[in-house]
Amino acid sequence: MERQRGIMGVSTDIEIRTAFHQKKLRHLHACPHTLVLNELAIAHASARVDIAVINGCLHGYEIKSAADSLSRLPRQIGLYEECLEKLTIVCAPKHVEGVEKIAPSWCGIIEANKGARGGIEFKTRRSSQRNTNIKADRLAHLLWRQEAMELLSSFDLPAAQLRKPRTELYKEISARFTVSEITEYIKKVMVVRPAWRGPPIHASCGG
Repeated sequence: MERQRGIMGVSTDIEIRTAFHQKKLRHLHACPHTLVLNELAIAHASARVDIAVINGCLHGYEIKSAADSLSRLPRQIGLYEECLEKLTIVCAPKHVEGVEKIAPSWCGIIEANKGARGGIEFKTRRSSQRNTNIKADRLAHLLWRQEAMELLSSFDLPAAQLRKPRTELYKEISARFTVSEITEYIKKVMVVRPAWRGPPIHASCGG
């Protein structure tokens, strides 16, 4: 019986993710001004943040279930810090202490506790703050090349300049737009992207 309880208490990624959408992001699920995405690739797919919420800022949620380890977390946070305005680690109780040691102070922590009946309950251990280390050009990496070109086309730049490598386009964008403006444009283009990895989840503004 004790062994059975122990197994039931081991959470998985999909259990936490499903419950998080239903319980913590439910109030977002129909708002036309908010976009909720699963598995958002960043840094040219060097990493994927488990859930991304895009409205006034880009907030990433990284899930660490009881079945996961924290071995990749330092590298993941290093990449997320360059392009996510907020980051929250959603983790099983066994990882809370480790996450507190690894995650910077601006990073939020939510404990995901699996009960005896299999339900997941969430407890905020630390609220997320704005990341002041974000790099605008790394944020711009979330744009596809054509999207970057279209954003810069409003400046009537020479055609040769728009044909430069993507990294140069991203630097140009970071020099001409604020982080908030880049985030808003990212949200706008992601809504209408063809061949997207599944339809984006629109969330509801109510409480």
